[in-house]
Amino acid sequence: MEVPGSSKKMIATQEEMVEAKVPISYRDQCAHLLIPLNKCRQAEFYLPWKCEDQRHAYEKCEYELVMERMLQMQKIREAQTQQKQGAPIPLIPKTANA
Repeated sequence: MEVPGSSKKMIATQEEMVEAKVPISYRDQCAHLLIPLNKCRQAEFYLPWKCEDQRHAYEKCEYELVMERMLQMQKIREAQTQQKQGAPIPLIPKTANA
């Protein structure tokens, strides 16, 4: 499944995420890495040193998504500043009474 504006594709399906009880806020392009990580965590009683490889892969994926969104936002801001090149930002904003 293609996600607009992202270079990563959704690998995990909605059915897999529902079956694995992935919270809605975590259902992004890295969910396919979160599902085995959560299974490992449950099997190992959430001992932090047991699932390091899966956790590292998941956190790297999330980091790459955040960096991609930051780059997109930077491009949007640059485009907006180029459009408003003639209007400088005032140091003292105008009040409602002025």
